[in-house]
Amino acid sequence: MGDYYELRHTVGFEETNLVGNVYYVNYLRWQGRCRELFLKEHAPEVLAELRDDLKLFTLRVDCEFFAEITAFDELAVRMRLVELAQTQLEFGFDYVRLDPGGGETLVARGSQRVACMRGPNTRTAPTRVPQSLTDALKPYQ
Repeated sequence: MGDYYELRHTVGFEETNLVGNVYYVNYLRWQGRCRELFLKEHAPEVLAELRDDLKLFTLRVDCEFFAEITAFDELAVRMRLVELAQTQLEFGFDYVRLDPGGGETLVARGSQRVACMRGPNTRTAPTRVPQSLTDALKPYQ
């Protein structure tokens, strides 16, 4: 296991534009999907809390591009913990094209800032990052 959580993905035609390049929004979707699957695999207790009153609000996302990717490229989205505060988390994402010969090319880098909140939708308040999530993220710092 490395210092990142990895999601593997094959780019599909529906994720590209007429020129054949991947739409920007898909990079952000892949960040969310990576985070969701991490929770499912490593912090299922947090999923139970999300069904109750925990909310994970995405405060900020960004993505910087270094190279184009197209349909049927094999991609690894690698998530790591950048910062852990009392009520917020920041994740970093590396988007790596996996070349057929075994090489790798960094094609983009992104980040995501998340706040933990609790309470009814009309009166949410900041809350500590759940301990189960903190524990699950330790190997990915």
